[in-house]
Amino acid sequence: MKSAYELAMERLSKSDPGSSRPLTAAQRAKLAEVDRVYQGKLAEREIFLRQQLDQALAAQNAEEADKIRKQISSEKARIEDEKESEKERIRASKG
Repeated sequence: MKSAYELAMERLSKSDPGSSRPLTAAQRAKLAEVDRVYQGKLAEREIFLRQQLDQALAAQNAEEADKIRKQISSEKARIEDEKESEKERIRASKG
């Protein structure tokens, strides 16, 4: 008897047969490059915003510090979304 997980995975593979297609070496290389590029983008933004946060904290401006913290969080999410979209585009390509 199959478990619920196995049945769900079978249904998933039937609904999207292209998803189980193995990646080519070129696709894996592109995915690794996307990871490196977006890791750099994230680090760059985080350094810039952390400097602003430090300045706001030094000036004892709690409102500005909260605003910057929210911006850091949204920037991380935005960059992560961009990265995943790019990776999905590469995975969907034929090679």
